[in-house]
Amino acid sequence: MSAETDAPRALLALYDEALPVVYGYFARRCGDRGTAEDLTSETFLAAMDAARKPSPPQLSVPWLIGVARHKLADHYRRRHDRFSIPVAELPEPVDPADDWDAELDRIVAESVLARLPEQHRTVLALRYMDDCTVPECAELIGRTVQATEALLVRARRAFRTQYPGPEGGKS
Repeated sequence: MSAETDAPRALLALYDEALPVVYGYFARRCGDRGTAEDLTSETFLAAMDAARKPSPPQLSVPWLIGVARHKLADHYRRRHDRFSIPVAELPEPVDPADDWDAELDRIVAESVLARLPEQHRTVLALRYMDDCTVPECAELIGRTVQATEALLVRARRAFRTQYPGPEGGKS
């Protein structure tokens, strides 16, 4: 047997072990079961395409999780309801580590912000993205400090409610 036929067989042998790991990865990061299932399918289809190439990669569960990361990032990029207010780019870290999880968390957070009411988005962006103090936020949105503090409490609660929990559902 050649390497071309060995890789698809190796993927098939790995499938039973890898399926719950890959699905679990998506279930913890997606808002719903259907999306997690679709992305799991896309991951294994991409893996099979890679396994059929003349020089296939070394197939393993960590390699599949890497493919899954890319599929999840693509999924969030395709979404039309992403938060559309531009955010200043952060400088690259001196020692760039594998920050895919942080990037995916940022994308999910933007998606959650986009679903919140405008006043919640505004106050959260001013307070946590622009680092304004509560009095500064109050002045910018034309409210009293006490009203702004109450708005921040409601906005944080709404954000936490919409943000996917560790098992993929809402918190």
